[in-house]
Amino acid sequence: KGDASISKGTIVVATVKGDIHDIGKNIVKVILENYGYNMIDLGRDVPVQTVVDAVVENKVELVGLSALMTTTLVSMEETINAIRKTGHPCKIMVGGAVLTEDYAMKIGADYYCKDANASVMAARDVFKE
Repeated sequence: KGDASISKGTIVVATVKGDIHDIGKNIVKVILENYGYNMIDLGRDVPVQTVVDAVVENKVELVGLSALMTTTLVSMEETINAIRKTGHPCKIMVGGAVLTEDYAMKIGADYYCKDANASVMAARDVFKE
């Protein structure tokens, strides 16, 4: 009918500091947009504070972090810890080829997304669909 669509919620996505691989993040972004979510894409090689600021300023309920290289998993953990220190009650989903579910839980993530479909399931859970 040409009516404006109503967003199901806002999600911040970013590839963590030190990692320039963003194909997976980009796929997740497009799929979640297609499911009706408003996406804030911070890009790749994103500093910890940039993610924290975007999450808090936009009052998001879900943030997605991506890493492809084992050397950047430390950045992912630092980003999760920094978000938690703010006291902001968002959920965090993580994904990337080098991650396992055990490791994701160990670093404080709420959701491990082995693929883009898992990110949709996480978003549905967070936004109570």
